[in-house]
Amino acid sequence: MSLSPLAAYALQAFDAVVAADVGFRDRPGQRQMAEQVARTFAEAALGKADDDAAEPVRSIAVIQAGTGVGKSLAYCAPAIALALARHTRVLISTATVALQEQLVNKDLPALAAQMPQPFRFALAKGRGRYVCKLKLNRVAGGPADGDDDLFEDEEPGEGFARRNTTEARVHLYADMAHALAHASWDGDRDTLADPPEPDLWNPVAADARSCTGRHCPLFSNCTYYDKRKDLVGAQVIVANHDLLLSSLGSRLLPELDHCLLVLDEGHHLPATALDQFACSMDLSRTNWLDRLAARVVRIGGLVNVSEVADVYRLSSQLKQTLSDLSRLVMDLYGAQLKEVKGAWGPARARLPQGVLPAALEEPLRLLSVTAESYLACVATVGKALRAEIRDKPDEARRLSTLYAQIGMLAPRLEDVYNTAHLLLQAPGPDEAPAAKWFTCDVVGEFIVVKAHASPILPGATLRTHLWSAVRGAVITSATLTSCGQFDFFLRESGLQGDPAAVTLEVDSPFDFAAQGRFITSETAADPKDAAAFNADVARALIRDLREVRHGALALFTSREQLRVTVEALPGDLRDVVLVQTELPRAVLLKRHRERVEAGGVSVIFGMQSFGEGLDLPGQLCESVFIAKLPFAPPDDPVGEARAEWLRAVGRDPFTELVVPATAMRLAQWAGRAIRTETDQAFVYCYDRRLTRTGYGKRLMQGLPPFTVVRHDAQGREVVAG
Repeated sequence: MSLSPLAAYALQAFDAVVAADVGFRDRPGQRQMAEQVARTFAEAALGKADDDAAEPVRSIAVIQAGTGVGKSLAYCAPAIALALARHTRVLISTATVALQEQLVNKDLPALAAQMPQPFRFALAKGRGRYVCKLKLNRVAGGPADGDDDLFEDEEPGEGFARRNTTEARVHLYADMAHALAHASWDGDRDTLADPPEPDLWNPVAADARSCTGRHCPLFSNCTYYDKRKDLVGAQVIVANHDLLLSSLGSRLLPELDHCLLVLDEGHHLPATALDQFACSMDLSRTNWLDRLAARVVRIGGLVNVSEVADVYRLSSQLKQTLSDLSRLVMDLYGAQLKEVKGAWGPARARLPQGVLPAALEEPLRLLSVTAESYLACVATVGKALRAEIRDKPDEARRLSTLYAQIGMLAPRLEDVYNTAHLLLQAPGPDEAPAAKWFTCDVVGEFIVVKAHASPILPGATLRTHLWSAVRGAVITSATLTSCGQFDFFLRESGLQGDPAAVTLEVDSPFDFAAQGRFITSETAADPKDAAAFNADVARALIRDLREVRHGALALFTSREQLRVTVEALPGDLRDVVLVQTELPRAVLLKRHRERVEAGGVSVIFGMQSFGEGLDLPGQLCESVFIAKLPFAPPDDPVGEARAEWLRAVGRDPFTELVVPATAMRLAQWAGRAIRTETDQAFVYCYDRRLTRTGYGKRLMQGLPPFTVVRHDAQGREVVAG
C-alpha cells in the first residue's frame, strides 16, 4: 500500500535522521515500524468535528518491536515531523521513570540536533512529585500561631511518620527547605539523593485539593507551576500512564482528539487502568473525620459559609456508619478475616459474583448519601475560601494554609464516597461485576478493616475513558503478543474489534539462536509442593551459579522462595549475591556494575519487579535464572473475581487469562538476557511445567527463538533443539 503525501513526508524525516547518524547500523525493522507510525498518524483526523460531519477518522497501531529495534527513534522522528507539519503536539506516555528520563535526557536532545525543524520537549509529572513550598516552609519551622498541625494527619499506626519524632521530621524538612532555597535541589522528589518514604513526603507534596494556584502567595516561585510552564510551548510532552489516565478530562495534558499519542511500554496500560479506577476506604480509623469537621466548621465560619452548620452531624453520622459497617463485616466474614496474615498480604474476604449481602446495603447507601452531602459542604467552603484569597491578597498566605488544611483530608472523604458507590453498583445483564472485598490487618496495636472495590475488565474501562477520546495513537512494547498472538493484549487494552486498530510485529535484529541458550532445568519436586520445590530450586541454582563468570540475574516469584534460596547459599556464593530486599534498587544496581566492571562476579537476586525494565548489557547479565513460572499471585482478588465471572459465562479463565498473562511476563523476564547484537547469554528456568504441559508449550512459543536445551534434575543435558 502506497503512503499518503503526509506519511511519506514523515518517513522522509525519519530517513534523514538515520542518514545523518554516521555510526548507525541498518535496522530494517526500525524503518518498518517508522513507516507504520507515519501511516497511522497521517490518517488520523485531528481537531473538533462539525456536528453534521461524518465520524472523524481514528487510527491506532499496536506495534510489538523486539529488543534492539530502536523503537524510540522509530516513533519519535515521524511523529514529531507530522506534529510540526500539522501544527499539533506529540504526547508520549511511558510506564517507568527510567524511560521518561532516557527520552528527555538522551533520545530527544539527540533527535533535536538532527531534525531540520526545531522543536521543544518537556517532561510532565504528576503534581504530587513536586514539593509545595508553602507546606514545606510551614512544617520546616514547626506548627505556628496555635493552629492545629496541618501535617499530623496520619491515623494511629498508619505509617512511618508516626514512628519518627517530631524533631527528626522537622530536621528532614529543614534540610529540604535549605536545599531548595540554595538551588541545590529543584523541588522534584525524584531528584533527591535519598527520596523520603511516602509517609514523610506526602505532607509536603503539592496536591490539587490543597492548592490555591495563582492565588497562593508563593505561586511565582512554585516548583510545580514552573514545570507546567515548560509544557505550554513544548511540541513533545513525555508523561506516564498514571498521569495520562488520572488527568483525563482535565487540561493538564494535550487534548487527545488533537494530538498524536504514543504509549510506550504499552503492555502496562491495562494494569494501570485497573489501579487508576480501583478504590478503598478504611472502616476502622476514623479520627480524621473529627479533624476535618473541626477545620471545615472553623474555616467555614471565617468565610461566612452557613452550610457548615450541618457538618458536625454529617461527620458524626459517617463515623457511626463506618463503625457499623466494620462490625457487620466482622460479623459476616470474621472467620476469614481473623486468619493469620498471608504471604501475599492481609487476610481478606471477597464477595462472590460481587453480590453484596443484604445487611450491608443500607449502611453503604447511608454512607454514600452522607459522604456526598459532606463533600458538597467542603466544596462550598473551598469555593468561598478561594474567593477570599482572591479578594484579600495581603492575607493570601494565611488563607492558603487554611485551604491546605481542608485539602489534606478531603481526599479521604472522596475515597469513602467512591468506594461506597462502587460497592453498591450492580452490573447490567451483559456487564461484568466489580471485584469487591474486605481486608483485615494488624498495624502496630490497631486492627484495621478496609473495604475495596475495582473494575475487573481493563478493556471496558479503557474503551470508555481513553479510546473514545483518542484520534491517533501508537501503542508499542517489546511484549504485546502472548503465545505468539496479539489477541490477549487487544482484549485487555479495549481494542479488540476496534476497526481503527491495526497490529504489526517487528522482529528483533538479534540472532537469538546464536546468541542465547534457553535451558529448561527440571526439579524432582512438583512446583505445587512449595516447600520441596523451593528446596530443589535452591540446590539447582547453587549448582548453576558456580558457572557464572561475570554478572547474572536470578528472579523469584515469592519472598519465601527468595528467603529459602538465600539461606541455602554457601558463604562464597553469598558474598557475590546482592538481594533486592536488602538494598535500595539504585544502590544495588550501582554495586553490581562496580563489581562486574572490576572483573568480579556479581549476581542479583530479585523479585518480579526486577523482571522488566532492567537494561544490563554484555557482562552485566550473562545469565538469567528463572526460579518458577511467573504466574500472578494466587489470591489477587481482582483476578479471582474476573476468573469467577469468566467461568459463569462459559469461558475458561486459565486459557483465556492466566496463560497469556504469564506468557507476557515470562517473555519480559527472558528478555533481560540479550540486550545488544554482541551479547551471549543463558536463560535457565527450573519449572518443569514448561516442558511437561500443553500450556508450557504455548508459553515457549512466546519466547524469542533461543536455542533450547533440556536438563534433568541432576543438571545433565537430555534434549537439545
